[in-house]
Amino acid sequence: MMKNLGITIQFIAAIATIYGMYLLFFGAYHHMQWDAVWAYRSLFFNGWLVTIVLSLCSLCLSLIIGLVAALAARSNLSLLVMVAKGYVEIIRGTPLLVQILFFFYVIAHNIGLENRYVAGVITLSLFHGAYIAEMVRAGIDAVSATQRESARAIGLSRVQAYRFVIFPQAFRQVIPPLAGQFASIIKDSSLLSIIGVNELTNSVQQINSATYSTLESFLPLAIAYLILTLPISLWSKWLEERFQYES
Repeated sequence: MMKNLGITIQFIAAIATIYGMYLLFFGAYHHMQWDAVWAYRSLFFNGWLVTIVLSLCSLCLSLIIGLVAALAARSNLSLLVMVAKGYVEIIRGTPLLVQILFFFYVIAHNIGLENRYVAGVITLSLFHGAYIAEMVRAGIDAVSATQRESARAIGLSRVQAYRFVIFPQAFRQVIPPLAGQFASIIKDSSLLSIIGVNELTNSVQQINSATYSTLESFLPLAIAYLILTLPISLWSKWLEERFQYES
């Protein structure tokens, strides 16, 4: 009964949203200048491709950073534990926009890194790596002590225990939130426009400046992000339901 009610509410909300967008679109249709925006379609498409590439690179690098930080936090070396926990707390406790500006204009400038795209990928990876580290740590902690003791009982080393016993179970729990984290990476890549990276948001801002067509520029921007993030969000929910059922 409650499930059917929830589905009904979601359906009504979806219809209301579509109807609202319909009124917004056609109510202002006679003021729109789609021809002016259409002339910049190649700029829009190139920015969309840059967003995809930046997001994929950031995802791969953040996975590595998150895994290393999670393992360091569980290390027997107190120095590694302090560094890992300090990294996670500092990154999670400060806004991404501040981190982007600080890394590019302070750190990257001092080490001679002038490539905005590389600096943007590194910043996004460091930011989301901290969150992924917490996900991996939580997944490892979710593995029962019985499993760890069983691994030691059959003579597995620490590395073998992680490889054959802990990681397979931990990543099964971590995969659903990781899918949702990838959607966050895509959306957060829009903040790289602040340092002049020509991704999707920056491209739309250029189109808006050239055509003075704000709604015509930013409406396709929202749709373009939805095309990327909505399938990932749905996939994330499907993974959560599947793994919750099997566990």
